Amino acid sequence: QILIGSDAHYWPNYVSTAHRAFVRMCEEIKPKCVILNGDVLDGATISRHASIGWEHKPTLVDEIEVCKERLAEIEAACSKNKLFWTLGNHDSRFETRLANVAPEYAKLYGVHLQDHFPHWYPCWSVWINDNIVVKHRFKGGVHATHNNAVTSGKTMITGHLHSAKVTPYTDYNGTRWGVDCGTLADVYGLPFADYMEDNPRNWRSAFCLLTFSDGQLLPPELVYILEHNKVTFRGETITL
Repeated sequence: QILIGSDAHYWPNYVSTAHRAFVRMCEEIKPKCVILNGDVLDGATISRHASIGWEHKPTLVDEIEVCKERLAEIEAACSKNKLFWTLGNHDSRFETRLANVAPEYAKLYGVHLQDHFPHWYPCWSVWINDNIVVKHRFKGGVHATHNNAVTSGKTMITGHLHSAKVTPYTDYNGTRWGVDCGTLADVYGLPFADYMEDNPRNWRSAFCLLTFSDGQLLPPELVYILEHNKVTFRGETITL
């Protein structure tokens, strides 16, 4: 089994229901590997986007520290399992900012995001086998999961859009899947409070479980967050 969570956008002084459910699932199933599929770090103060008024943003130091805390909880729950971090567009803010304003520091320890998270293997994608790839983003829009599976010719698990959906696509080659993991953050939580301008959003808090039987991928499953402290999985409601 492989557990995949995406778009945590970890924020100081708050732990989302999705994160706590993710840690609990790590403890219970002991997955073969864990993948955090991008945007673990929000990087609010190093965004290329202009600030909206004088809204509160955590410092980069605070963000790095809270990411360390949350990832340490996952590490403890998974023992020595393989840990992968597919980089997202928010994660890339860390090195992009430095590369643009201080390129002469390029090879010094600490300027790379991975320097702060030594237990996690950073990459753009994780190829589980020749037919299944996990990466932060590919196609966009409401039909992204369908288009990812069709265009790539592979089962593709992404994040980025926070949509939490599983879309099958079948042709002469068999059935493959387009999966969006949703977000490990709260949909109406602090990381999104200001730039979303209190608009409705077609997002869902969730994460993905891949299960294999005799080497064959079974239909991908999502763990959905119903409300604070409540999740649903395989027809059951679980209270954290």
